[in-house]
Amino acid sequence: MSNPQLAQGSARWRQQLHQVIFEADTVAGKAFDVFLLVTILLSTLIVTLESVPHLRLSYGRSFLFLEWCFTILFTIEYILRLVSISRPLRYATSFYGVVDLLALVPTYLSLAVPGSHYLLVIRILRLLRIFRVLKLTEYLNEANMLQQALKASRRKISVFLLTILTLVIIIGAVMYVVEGEAHGFRDIPTSIYWAVVTLTTVGYGDVAPQTALGQMLASVVMLLGYGIIAVPTGIVTIELTRAVQTTVTTQACPACGRQGHDADALYCKYCGAQL
Repeated sequence: MSNPQLAQGSARWRQQLHQVIFEADTVAGKAFDVFLLVTILLSTLIVTLESVPHLRLSYGRSFLFLEWCFTILFTIEYILRLVSISRPLRYATSFYGVVDLLALVPTYLSLAVPGSHYLLVIRILRLLRIFRVLKLTEYLNEANMLQQALKASRRKISVFLLTILTLVIIIGAVMYVVEGEAHGFRDIPTSIYWAVVTLTTVGYGDVAPQTALGQMLASVVMLLGYGIIAVPTGIVTIELTRAVQTTVTTQACPACGRQGHDADALYCKYCGAQL
């Protein structure tokens, strides 16, 4: 077979593999995705059950065997995903690509760091593919709107968080001076921790002011916290009202594997490849 024929055969094979792994339009693609979702649920359940002491004592080896079976299976799937697209690095650095990789790392990391395999619960994030598998495009449209709103408000929220950080440092330092080590405020970092807990209205109560001046300052911080909580909510709400809803599809780019393209798109908006 000549080189052009080899290249054509390789491209056809890659296209068929991409259709099965990334798309859910065919029977094989739908079956693959349903099988993948079921194995993700089972693997997460295994990790969760393995954390229960009496179950770990009774079925520890079985859990370990199943965990490695799932990991090897997901490793093969991850490699096939990279092979089935023409620009694997773009997929590997995308959201789903990073999640797919993080779903594998804890098991291999547990060989050197015992207990790290419990981080495998991150595999549950892979269930986000269910919207594509079930062709729930209306959910993808709403997710696209939310993404637009968060992206548009990121600068405002960044300024807001910087202001809060400055505020808690100042409040923590003042409370350290007012209360001091005698009342549990051992140092400024501890006082900053108290300021964060109080400002967010969490109020653990492990550190509390004892003096009248300190309690007065704490009351101001608590009242301030209620007003501050509403700020990021308002910012995102405004951007949500401004966001334009566009219809997106569940189609994955054959080059980079990214999804979320407009319904009338002819080219990938991430890498420029033809859809």
